[in-house]
Amino acid sequence: MNKVRVTRIFRFEAAHALYGYDGKCRHIHGHGYELHVTLLGEPLQDTNHPKQGMVMDFGDIKQLIHQHIIEPFDHALLLCRHSPFYALSAPLAEYSNRLVWLDYTPTCENLVIDFAQRIQAVLPGHVQLHHLTLYETPSSSASWYAEDQR
Repeated sequence: MNKVRVTRIFRFEAAHALYGYDGKCRHIHGHGYELHVTLLGEPLQDTNHPKQGMVMDFGDIKQLIHQHIIEPFDHALLLCRHSPFYALSAPLAEYSNRLVWLDYTPTCENLVIDFAQRIQAVLPGHVQLHHLTLYETPSSSASWYAEDQR
């Protein structure tokens, strides 16, 4: 058995506000996020298969992450639906269709948990999500590891 980890890096922009927070981040502000997605699996050994030698094609990883993470979150305003911001949903919707209402406060930590759940739900059975690291700034990140969930 030869397990290999493969990683693909994605970037997207998003704004958020942390309602109830005791610092500046309670105000709407934006980040240039960087998401590192690491998968674990065995390289395919079927010499007749076009993906032979791959854990998962990097292009397939890109398509999956773009569909389930980047497209919904890129250039969106992320807000918790259980905050007073939700009362502004109709007026905000007049100015943007890029509102993402979440059931949690959109901290880096909560976002990486959500992303892990979304990715695990759509991964093919022959690979596992090993870990994610979400950089909110170049020097601040949150990581999710599958081994920590056991």
